[in-house]
Amino acid sequence: MTKNNTTQISKQDFLLGRFDPQKHPDFVLIDQKYADKEGMMMQAEAYNAFLKMAHAGELDGHSFCILSATRNFFYQKYLWENKWYGIFPIQGNIDACTSFQDEVYRARKIMEYSAMPGSSRHHWGTDIDINALDNDYFEQGEGLAWYRWMTENAGAYGFCQPYTAGRKYGYKEEKWHWTYLPLSKQYTEDIRRTITDDMIDGFAGAEHSHQLEIVDHYILGINEACR
Repeated sequence: MTKNNTTQISKQDFLLGRFDPQKHPDFVLIDQKYADKEGMMMQAEAYNAFLKMAHAGELDGHSFCILSATRNFFYQKYLWENKWYGIFPIQGNIDACTSFQDEVYRARKIMEYSAMPGSSRHHWGTDIDINALDNDYFEQGEGLAWYRWMTENAGAYGFCQPYTAGRKYGYKEEKWHWTYLPLSKQYTEDIRRTITDDMIDGFAGAEHSHQLEIVDHYILGINEACR
């Protein structure tokens, strides 16, 4: 699909996050002004659109802090397996390993807000989490005002909220998660046409990906406006 001086990245590897964004020519660092931590990256086109959106929002009195951006397969695996084995808690303070002995159910509980490695939109450099990782924050005060601004204005800059309320399948609502549609729309279609559940592998619990219908219910289980 794309290449740099040292490696060729296939479309499949890109979609599944099996590449190093630091070595990908389309990815750039996010300025510390808008980053929760150093080293976060996005695709340049998506980042430039974000900057325009953030500048417009700032003129209206809103702030923008990216909490998470590109996460490749290997970092997603680190997050997933720490939750799978109970090292990182889920839902605040729950040890998924000891609380959910049934592995399919354990995976479903983790996937209320976290993706299996290979299935995260964050692999693509088009998706970002902004300001808070708690829906409650966006239901009052500045969080509510910011969210209203985004729902009214983000589309003008190419951004869409993929995980809205009321969807039949997939992750729970995430008011903080926004995708840059001019790029991610094509990646979503590429997933639909070329990726199968058995390609979501290489980590603890991956053997359940087919039963969980990861592609149809999670990767493609998004807000129709973002497809």
